[in-house]
Amino acid sequence: MYFSVLGPVTARTTAGLAVDIPEAKVRALLAALLVGAGRPVSTDRLIDDLWGDRLPQNATGALQTKVSRLRRALAAAEPGADGLVESAHQGYRLRIGAQELDSWQFAELIAAASQTADPKTRAGLLTQALALWRAEPFSGLGDPEFVHAAAAQLIEQQLAAVEALADTRLELGEHHALVAELNDLAARHPLRERLRALQITALYRSGRQSEALNVYTEVRNRLADELGVDPGPELAALHQAILTQDAALAEPAAPAAQRIHGELAVPLTDLVGRQDALPAVRELLTTHRLITLSGPGGVGKTRLAQEAARAVAADYPDGVRMVGLAGPASVAEQISAALGIREEGPAGLEDALRPRRLLLLLDNCEHLIESAAEAARGLLAAAPGLKILATSREPLGLAGEAVWTVPPLSQSDAEQLFTLRATAAAPGFTVTDANAAAIATICRRLDRIPLALELAATRVRALGIEQLPDRLDDRFRLLSGGNRGVPQRQRSLWAMIDWSWELLTDDERAVLRSLAIFSDGCTLEAAEAVCDRDLNVLGALIRLVDCSVVTTAAGPRYRLPESIAAYARERLAEAGDGAALEMRHHSYYSELAARVAADLYGPGQQRRLALRDPENANIRAALDRAIRRDDADAALGLALDSTWYWFLRGRLQEARRALAEVLCLGPGTQPDLRSRVLLWHAGFARLTGEGGETAVTASDTHAEWFLGHAFLKSGEDLARSEVLVDHALRAARAAGDRWGVAAAQSSRSIQALLRGDLAAARSSAEEAHALFIELGDNWGRLQTTYPLAALAAITGNYPLATQLHQEGFQLAQDFGFWADAADRITGLGRVALLTGDFTLATELHSKAKTLASEHGYEAGEIHAEIGLALGARRQGDFDLAAHLLNKTLIWHREVEFGPGPALLLAESGFLAEQLGAADEAFTLHRQGLAIAREAEDPRAVALALEGLAGAHALAGHPELAARLLGTAARARASAGAPLPQAERADVDRVAARALAALGQEGFAAEFATDAEGEQDM
Repeated sequence: MYFSVLGPVTARTTAGLAVDIPEAKVRALLAALLVGAGRPVSTDRLIDDLWGDRLPQNATGALQTKVSRLRRALAAAEPGADGLVESAHQGYRLRIGAQELDSWQFAELIAAASQTADPKTRAGLLTQALALWRAEPFSGLGDPEFVHAAAAQLIEQQLAAVEALADTRLELGEHHALVAELNDLAARHPLRERLRALQITALYRSGRQSEALNVYTEVRNRLADELGVDPGPELAALHQAILTQDAALAEPAAPAAQRIHGELAVPLTDLVGRQDALPAVRELLTTHRLITLSGPGGVGKTRLAQEAARAVAADYPDGVRMVGLAGPASVAEQISAALGIREEGPAGLEDALRPRRLLLLLDNCEHLIESAAEAARGLLAAAPGLKILATSREPLGLAGEAVWTVPPLSQSDAEQLFTLRATAAAPGFTVTDANAAAIATICRRLDRIPLALELAATRVRALGIEQLPDRLDDRFRLLSGGNRGVPQRQRSLWAMIDWSWELLTDDERAVLRSLAIFSDGCTLEAAEAVCDRDLNVLGALIRLVDCSVVTTAAGPRYRLPESIAAYARERLAEAGDGAALEMRHHSYYSELAARVAADLYGPGQQRRLALRDPENANIRAALDRAIRRDDADAALGLALDSTWYWFLRGRLQEARRALAEVLCLGPGTQPDLRSRVLLWHAGFARLTGEGGETAVTASDTHAEWFLGHAFLKSGEDLARSEVLVDHALRAARAAGDRWGVAAAQSSRSIQALLRGDLAAARSSAEEAHALFIELGDNWGRLQTTYPLAALAAITGNYPLATQLHQEGFQLAQDFGFWADAADRITGLGRVALLTGDFTLATELHSKAKTLASEHGYEAGEIHAEIGLALGARRQGDFDLAAHLLNKTLIWHREVEFGPGPALLLAESGFLAEQLGAADEAFTLHRQGLAIAREAEDPRAVALALEGLAGAHALAGHPELAARLLGTAARARASAGAPLPQAERADVDRVAARALAALGQEGFAAEFATDAEGEQDM
């Protein structure tokens, strides 16, 4: 049993199922015992905790009743769990171990982290500890007084862990990513000096010295005003170090950028107005599956969509996810990336979304309107539980689409928005009788468009409210001819942006128009590398953010609102320096792609993936521009540096399409690059079900192995896979390429398993596993844990098989490889079957099937259903077993996966024998034997012989049955895989029938005789 207090108080069984504790007082009793954390809690204390001053008539009896109900609830969930609530010392205690309470696990992880010198390991432990938290501790109880002290202590420990993690991430060079997080934390805990010191350090290392000093001043003033004290020694020393630019504060390492895809961001400001709009959009979400919010730029489509989505989020069990469309990739590819959906073979986004109930918010569809319409059409048809809320300046044009035009704000709401933003920009600003008319005029002249109002509000501090209307008059007169081709309804916004442009310095204008070259924003480092080197990029960005012309997100990343981005692109075209910026953009991102690619084969995998994830749109944009320039060398090099990233992230279709486009270019000056791209393209085409054949002409060991790996994963041509992988292995050994050797051997281990060559499988898997561990490559470890776990299960070493599958599952989770995760859960289910835990086996196989279905992994669903079929037959549910075996056998025959049906035919044959259908059993086992022999798998051959023995025993041929059993046993022994005891149920049943007919001596004599021709019958 596992108990949780770091959030709502809950209990779960060892299999992970929630324990139903329906009564509030019983839940409170459990909480009181958990506060005691394994120690006895007196009867008097428990009565006081549960009832306080409002005691029942017989308090002791009432407590005993609650204890009995708690015990019954635990026992109902897991037999024997009622014994966890023990009577002790005039009270009760909950008997639990250190691994059975999340707060104890949290404390152990924190203690382990504090004793770890390696910052990466320490960060991992702290992250793991903080991941245990789900909400406020002991929540869901109605805030009883008895949990206050324990909750407060836990919250303090959590904050200390957060600070320790931030300190460790600073040590790892992640100061840019930390700034926004620490700013939010500091706002909630402004007087925690340790937290403030971390915030100041992160700001300083991010090049924001003035902000760091401002934070120190704010903290010093608050400490004086609220506590009457001065900053402590740590803060004071940090302040002095910043003033003197102490070298000890310098950046320790390059930052590791991080990104969370798709989640709805928490708004920084309240939504103003839209009292009628929100209910209208919510109503449309109840009656339509595709709703498009349309309207001119800046009118607030995105913000309204976010608020509407957030308001109905509880209606969608699989969540609300937002995809801001940017860059050249197709909308389907961007959705896959944002939702973290990996493509597993031909299965793609539609298969993954089919079982989900999800609200998908597609933002800024006008840039990719045809691709957005195509994606929406396909996804809505494939996934009945999906709804799409889109924002676009024009409708998607699909049947069934509900279009709701977002109007400008009402006059009163516009004035309220302007006042709020002006007050934030110019502290002390208030609405007076003298300036009310000016505010009203500004709002009318700007057509009550929210973005225009927010831009205007930032100018109050510099110009004063009285001058703003006259300034707007000048700007509108300038644009009255519509010389920029701006639609009339949007001219007020364009005038506001144009006016903001005129108020910028030359550096700020140059930086703003340069930002238009980026896709999906950029980091400070990228902006400084791509913009003109003579510009003060950081200073310009700070000013542009202050003016609300540029927005920031975690990282930090700098982005342009869509309307401002369109304006900046026009200014960039006017300036005529777009070509030079494109080349610097390509140079920066091709270098980034190359640097990431080099580190994706070792311990830097996860960090480099996190660095590249937010930059994928920019790298794709650089690749597309190289293709448009017909720059074959640049495109080929950038594509090759992207291949392994695309594979690790499951972007198979994106990879195939991008590589195909590159191959349409001329040969370039380096023919070998093109040959290598051909190999990678062939591999991705094979994985996505496109097929095709490619002659191996390139000396690229990794690409050749990848093509062999693709043949293996697709299950289409095992022999072709073996030829390619063997050639790659020889080349890798000759070149001293340890990663290439490990990758090839990992594939060879699976090939050998499919052939039934256990000795070769073990040799290859063990070499590959050892090499991947030496190299620190977790993807490789994930590959090799599977064959090693399978070998352990085959030889009856079930604890090792469990350990390896669990290790593989954790690695798969870390990577987001949900197909692999489903396979590892299925592996654990098989082990549970072998150890006789049928309940756990059914639960694990069902969980694996659900996970595979959620991610469009059809083969994983089938593997899980095979496990359910095995369990059903062994528990006597023959109808269910027959249904599942028939279904999975049909699938295997449709995909023509050679050795797969052998097991299913054997299982179906044994089922027919158990049901007394000897002729059907003969037919099924003979079919299985033919497939097993074709695959040259001795274990599968032995299984078919054992099945034939059962059919002969049932048909009254005990001599043949005994001979076939003996032949099968000797075949297993020669293969090095005698039948483990846990798998002997069928053989023992058949042997018992033959033994009963022949007697001990007769059976032994026949068992020792080879079956010869009988095995073909």
